[in-house]
Amino acid sequence: MSKFLYAVLTGLFGAVLLHIIIILGVPHFTGRDAYTRVTSEGVPFVFHALSATPDAVGLSSLDPYLRVAVCHFDIERQPLSLVAVGGGVDFWSVAIYDRDANEVFSMNDRTSVAGDLDVLVATPVQVAQLRKTPIAALAETILVEHPGAEGYVVLRVLAPQASYEAEAKAFLADAECLPFTGR
Repeated sequence: MSKFLYAVLTGLFGAVLLHIIIILGVPHFTGRDAYTRVTSEGVPFVFHALSATPDAVGLSSLDPYLRVAVCHFDIERQPLSLVAVGGGVDFWSVAIYDRDANEVFSMNDRTSVAGDLDVLVATPVQVAQLRKTPIAALAETILVEHPGAEGYVVLRVLAPQASYEAEAKAFLADAECLPFTGR
């Protein structure tokens, strides 16, 4: 009887484990993962604003009080510069993800320098090179070490009422997600 019970429990445990692996792996194998969706929004190094309704690839801004934009990048050749002036908005946040949708870095206007977005995303080798020869223009820039070459950025801005809408859209429109040129 104990061998039978052991076999049943082992089979159930194996079935549960297999189902969990399949469910978690489906987005990766179907091309419906977050990175693939963000890259389908358009060209890299550009913030693409999301609307309240899902677009062709299924991305949307679900929170009615936030306006959202996404940008995908490849920093194999040069770092990524994220810049936005936060003077006209009450709150913004940015999150940087790797290709597998793991959050690498996040911050908001309360933790930034003077309320502005000024971040440089680089590979570990690029970070080491930047630290060896510091650039004066990067004195107040936040340097983020990104583990891989590809990823995406999600920029959010608060717009709790219609009167905040113009500033929120202007903030996202003026935000830059560009390859770093060395300023």
